[in-house]
Amino acid sequence: MHDFAFVFAGFAVGLIVGLTGVGGGSLMTPILIFFFGIKPHMAIGTDLLFAAFTKMGGTVSLARQRLVPWRVVGMLCAGSIPAAFASLWLLNYLGPASSQAQHIMTTTLGVALLLTAAATLYKVFAFSHAKQVTDHAKRLANPELATQPRHWSLPVLLGAVIGTLVTFTSVGAGAVGVTVLLLVYPLLPLPRVIGADIAYAVPLTLVAGLGHASLGSVDWSLLALLLAGSLPGIWVGSRLVSRAPERLIRSALSVLLAWAGAKLVLI
Repeated sequence: MHDFAFVFAGFAVGLIVGLTGVGGGSLMTPILIFFFGIKPHMAIGTDLLFAAFTKMGGTVSLARQRLVPWRVVGMLCAGSIPAAFASLWLLNYLGPASSQAQHIMTTTLGVALLLTAAATLYKVFAFSHAKQVTDHAKRLANPELATQPRHWSLPVLLGAVIGTLVTFTSVGAGAVGVTVLLLVYPLLPLPRVIGADIAYAVPLTLVAGLGHASLGSVDWSLLALLLAGSLPGIWVGSRLVSRAPERLIRSALSVLLAWAGAKLVLI
């Protein structure tokens, strides 16, 4: 029965990731900690690989629909991957199960969830305006301009911030990443924003997850159960992305994430 609960949790998170682009980490890590009692460092390490394989399935589906702007993905990875390696070095130095590392992880995770809740709520109001802007841009401008950032350094620098956040907490690649994309690439159509967000998170979470695995912070049997649910979940979600009631889903998620973040900060 417990195994079925893990599979069901994986499917639900995968479905939401595919529908909204909100990261698996911001949902799965609190679920593992609060509902299943998994230790924070094991929850974070396991969830990073969960996110990598889940979003890999979503990327394949979105790439087939030609919704992944690979140039944008490359610029974000140029900042996030080196930051992930630097963060892993620090975790190795501290020891992932040490009290100091656990305190950093839980506090940073709480702050990251609060930021994700704010970013998710922001997108509830920003997406309708962004859709009008991108629709207008598609009519008037060369589509290639959509993949031009406000400044070339912004995706690299903000990618580094997200890479650090994701490695320490498994949170940030989803809602925070989408918000960054909306701000840095204002002409990028919304389905391609979600495509970029899901695709760039694959190498980032894979690098961070394998790094955590080398530190002994991955529960492989738990990972298998979560993936058994999430892979079909994100496939279904990515197929329904254009028909989802985004405002309702994102509003509910922002409340849930704010509650989880506040609880972690107060631990």
